[in-house]
Amino acid sequence: MREDDEAEVDVAVLVAAAADGDEGAWAEIVQRYAPLLTRVISGYRLRGAELDDVAQTVWLRLVEHLGALREPRALPAWIVTTARHEALRAVRLANRTRPEDLNDEMWSSRLATRDDQDDELERAERHVALLEAFASLSVRQQDLLALLLTDPPIPYAEISRRTGIPIGSIGPTRARVVVTLRRNPAVAALFEFSVPEDARRRAT
Repeated sequence: MREDDEAEVDVAVLVAAAADGDEGAWAEIVQRYAPLLTRVISGYRLRGAELDDVAQTVWLRLVEHLGALREPRALPAWIVTTARHEALRAVRLANRTRPEDLNDEMWSSRLATRDDQDDELERAERHVALLEAFASLSVRQQDLLALLLTDPPIPYAEISRRTGIPIGSIGPTRARVVVTLRRNPAVAALFEFSVPEDARRRAT
């Protein structure tokens, strides 16, 4: 069994154990995926108590749905998607309840104009879509991309040593992973909506 397969099975085992009430398994899930959850929520410019509230909501949703997950190995993607929805909900609620005085110090450093808010949300959407697609990759694929994006660049020989992928296969493997990312529904939607409507009609 490959290393990434073992990691995926481990996630499935953790989910099953936590669903059966194993507190140790639940603690391991929280510890393992809390950094991912925090990165997603932070992408929506939520901080402090707001971030904590959204994170708590996501964990509560997971407790409610843990036994019903159709594919336990897709848990990271589920966390990203749920965090995305809850963070958006929190941002929209905050925008509806913001004070009329935009010079208020509480808001001036965070929300300048509605255009700024929209731009920030769009950037957050792109960031979260990529995180969601990245989380759907196998551990081995994630490690490969992370090593290829390191600055300064890591030599292929070192990447091969760390991942077990032959040097000659690193390029083709990277290409396949990129195709997989682009085909992820969250990323594909970004490409779809970035194309003008009239161009999409001509393409069809």
